[in-house]
Amino acid sequence: MSTRSVSRLTPTQRLGRGLAHTAAGPIDVTRGALGLTAQSVAATASGIRRRYRASKLKRDLADAQIAVRHEIAAAQEAVSTLPQTLADAGGSRRGRRLLIGAAAGVAVLAGGAALFSVVRRSRKPEPSTLPPSVHVEPKP
Repeated sequence: MSTRSVSRLTPTQRLGRGLAHTAAGPIDVTRGALGLTAQSVAATASGIRRRYRASKLKRDLADAQIAVRHEIAAAQEAVSTLPQTLADAGGSRRGRRLLIGAAAGVAVLAGGAALFSVVRRSRKPEPSTLPPSVHVEPKP
């Protein structure tokens, strides 16, 4: 007496199974083709979007370069007229006092920064009040 581990399909079951797999085959092919098409369209749209942003970035960069050029030209003009401006302002006592006060302020700030860095570097950390966690003297 042997037991069968696999039962045989009836003709009705076999027909139903065949039709199910036959019907599912074209559906799977169609779904796969649509999926590939959707991925291709998404990749193309992403590439186009990236190219558009890059071109927009190029335009923005060019506009920024033009603005920087104008600012540099204005700064050069201001620097070139600075001696004349200082000479005009130097004639009055108020301008001279303002210039001396600004120089003194800059000197005080520079001295304070130097003093701060020297004091900070010379500080040593305080020793800990806790005993060391590792034995200093090794055991023989």
